[in-house]
Amino acid sequence: MLAVRHAVRAATVEAGFGLVDQTRVVTAASELARNAYIHGGGGHLSIERLHRAGRSGLRLTVRDEGPGIPDLEAALEDGFTTGAGLGHGLGGARRLMDEFEVRSSPGGTTVSVTRWTRQ
Repeated sequence: MLAVRHAVRAATVEAGFGLVDQTRVVTAASELARNAYIHGGGGHLSIERLHRAGRSGLRLTVRDEGPGIPDLEAALEDGFTTGAGLGHGLGGARRLMDEFEVRSSPGGTTVSVTRWTRQ
């Protein structure tokens, strides 16, 4: 988990994010990585630098090969948890980022989130 936080922090600095947005992106990455580890048995993180209309962004994609999320709508609600957490993982990551997409089925879940620098 620490390696994820360090890699994402470095990417946010390179992309030119301010401290508040760095913290948002690192927090979202940590939540998603934690979910993949606990519920998906591990996973993979990819970090992609983006450029659009003079802005920089980062897209984080977390993939696992776990059982999938049986009730995605419930999992996105605050307070929903299947473990010992606070139930802010997916919903929290969605709120912290500008773009959010999740695909889940038996055999794996993929969550992609994007944050853009402010103009």
